[in-house]
Amino acid sequence: MTVDDGALASPASDAAAALLDELVSAGVRHVVVSPGSRSQALALAAAALERAGRIRLHVRIDERVAGFTALGIGRETRVPAVVICTSGTAVANLMPAALEARHAGVPLLLLTADRPPELRGIGANQTTSQPGLFRDVLFAEDLPTPEGADGETDRVRAVAAEAFARVALGPVQGVAHLNLPYREPLAGSLPGWLAAGEIRVGAPAPVPAAGDPLVLTQGMRTVVVAGADAGPEAEELAHLGGWPLIAEIVSGSRFGRHVVQGYRTLLRDSRLGGRIERAVVLGHPTLSREVTALLSRDDVEVIAVAGPGERLDLNHATVHADALSIAAGDPDREWLGAWMRASAAHAVDLDAPAPDLAGLSSNDPRTRSQAVGAELAAVRRPLDREQLVAAVWAATWPHDRLVFGSSRLVRVADAVLPGKRVPVHANRGLAGIDGTIATATGIALASQAEGRPGVTRVLLGDLAFLHDAGALLLPDSEDAARVQIVVGNDGGGTIFDGLEVARVASAEDMTRVQFTPQTADLASLARAYGWEHTRVTTRSALDQALVTPGARRVIEVPLPR
Repeated sequence: MTVDDGALASPASDAAAALLDELVSAGVRHVVVSPGSRSQALALAAAALERAGRIRLHVRIDERVAGFTALGIGRETRVPAVVICTSGTAVANLMPAALEARHAGVPLLLLTADRPPELRGIGANQTTSQPGLFRDVLFAEDLPTPEGADGETDRVRAVAAEAFARVALGPVQGVAHLNLPYREPLAGSLPGWLAAGEIRVGAPAPVPAAGDPLVLTQGMRTVVVAGADAGPEAEELAHLGGWPLIAEIVSGSRFGRHVVQGYRTLLRDSRLGGRIERAVVLGHPTLSREVTALLSRDDVEVIAVAGPGERLDLNHATVHADALSIAAGDPDREWLGAWMRASAAHAVDLDAPAPDLAGLSSNDPRTRSQAVGAELAAVRRPLDREQLVAAVWAATWPHDRLVFGSSRLVRVADAVLPGKRVPVHANRGLAGIDGTIATATGIALASQAEGRPGVTRVLLGDLAFLHDAGALLLPDSEDAARVQIVVGNDGGGTIFDGLEVARVASAEDMTRVQFTPQTADLASLARAYGWEHTRVTTRSALDQALVTPGARRVIEVPLPR
């Protein structure tokens, strides 16, 4: 419903329309709105843009969910999504997503409505110090309150264009915060050009030129380390250099002939890890203490390829490069061969034994019975964490997306899963437990746009699921993305069982303040939000659930502590 032309004129509406029009002209395609009073001009302008077919609009009642949904969209597309919210505590709820975006280098645009300056610091309702709330962002501006003066919308457009360019088009990506104070009337008639759906195309901002690549020789004993968001470039570099590839499961680089299995053990081996002279790093490694120790050594030359996020410098002597090239030379085949032989010895076989075809067709009753029994055992094989991650990995293909939560399961997956070219996401900028479901939903919305195939699977623990349960609430009016949430439910935070606290805390204290046991009914919770729920206890049942069609499904896998 459009605002009537006879409605009250509102400088707030004019400024909001100009701001969003400029951002959409620059390239924004997704806007996430958390409804509120002070932000109504922005929300109504977004609704007009949706009607005109210029954006996809997503409405979330919880600002934290809205922020992580936009983060997921930015993760998948590398184009910032816009988040709109009202003033006060609403703004603070965007902080977790903003922190993750800042450290992971994910583009994100925050538009926070505010009271005008004269109401700040005098006890006015829903008013706090919003300017400067998001520190260390790429761009921040506390815009003047719109008055309807000549040239006002031109200033708004200029700020919008600069904000987009700063977070989307440079070598470093991250967060822009535009704080937008509005006075009453907070909404009025929208400009005709916006409501009519006219498309204004702005000039693209220039992209900074990359520096000269750093040239690497092949002679040094080198490993390529791929952390979160490293992508296929890490595998290509390892292949060209003839070097072993240490690829975290969240890297999107765990494929190819040079992938090292059991890398944690091998990094502790003095004959392999102890002889490393150079480590070339792409992405953000976070999953193992062995990699952290390697990159902290002062006897190892560490070269970090610049990415969109925070720079790595664990040994305070890391060399940073915008790009790399490899000089022609003789690869150290003995070095690579030693790693590959050790990798093969440490590979984990998670597949069920092949059927005994001879036994199944045998005329000997005992032989046939044993073969049938073995087949039944394989079908009824109970699930443990290794089988859970193996099933999800096996079901996921390049047209799908796999999202790992910051739970125990991601470390199990990192330890046991073989190479496979799968698009993987994880919020490892700060590795927080929050926002996993909302992030996955944003990834699904972006990756499945325009009818593209695939399923987004998110694999997480029960506490990460419960922490973001509000993200299950989705408007019926919006298209349902295909999302499977696979929950390993072991009744609490068993990730702490492997940390120092488990060795020093009493059983009572461990349970009280670390393990946080829970007995939530996940089936009822899922169904209350309109999601299908399936509880599986065997590998065969899980395999079937993962390939069963459906838009929104929670697959619960009970696990022992």
